[in-house]
Amino acid sequence: MSGHSKWATIKRQKAVVDARKGQTFTQLSRAIIVAARSGVPDPALNFQLRTAIDKAKAASIPNDNIERAIAKGAGTFGGDNAIFEAIRYEGYGPCGVAILVEALTDNRNRTAADLRVAFSKNGGNLGEVGCVSWMFEQKGVCVVLGVVDEEQLLEASLEGGAQSYEMTEDQMAEVFTDLANLEALSQTLKDQGFKVTEAEFRWIPSNSVEVTDPDQVRSLFKLIDTLEGLDDVQNVTANFEVADELMALSIS
Repeated sequence: MSGHSKWATIKRQKAVVDARKGQTFTQLSRAIIVAARSGVPDPALNFQLRTAIDKAKAASIPNDNIERAIAKGAGTFGGDNAIFEAIRYEGYGPCGVAILVEALTDNRNRTAADLRVAFSKNGGNLGEVGCVSWMFEQKGVCVVLGVVDEEQLLEASLEGGAQSYEMTEDQMAEVFTDLANLEALSQTLKDQGFKVTEAEFRWIPSNSVEVTDPDQVRSLFKLIDTLEGLDDVQNVTANFEVADELMALSIS
């Protein structure tokens, strides 16, 4: 399990210094639109939509914005006929780091062009589909806060059909499962009294590249920041590890 959550930890630390609130609103609103369109526009009956709404609320997106995004996905909001589709892009960053980019776009050509420029200007290159995804496995992940009894977490995780779990920070754990079992696991953990703050699909790297040069670490974070700054980009995942002191220098 070691290393599963390294990138998630980096993401959380980066979020502390990330001030692109408007761009986050765009990403989360699009996720709601796609979730509402891909299933029923009722969060009680659509786990993907319910999860997207929970993330939006955690980011303090107003309820009016959430309702508008649901209406757009359901096709009941007039004046906006944009059709978004989910696309995964793959490429390499400095030091040969593998990078997966998940996007929601209404214009494939625009998104591909923007990503190609972002990679090339920051020491990387956009590759073909499949060039790095073989180094990742997609899993369902529940993030649990306030874990004071690890034995109780283990029992609840096993009852919910989890594959494994990892304590990541003080009283914080991430519980891993098959994609199809994510909703059941999340509900089981909640029923057992655990606070599940996130339930999401995540790409987990099967190997990692250790980056020790401070300049290369800065280049990697600059590339990832640039990618995440694009409106079409929903999520960026990479397979590198850096020492805590270098990470602090690079994201401050």
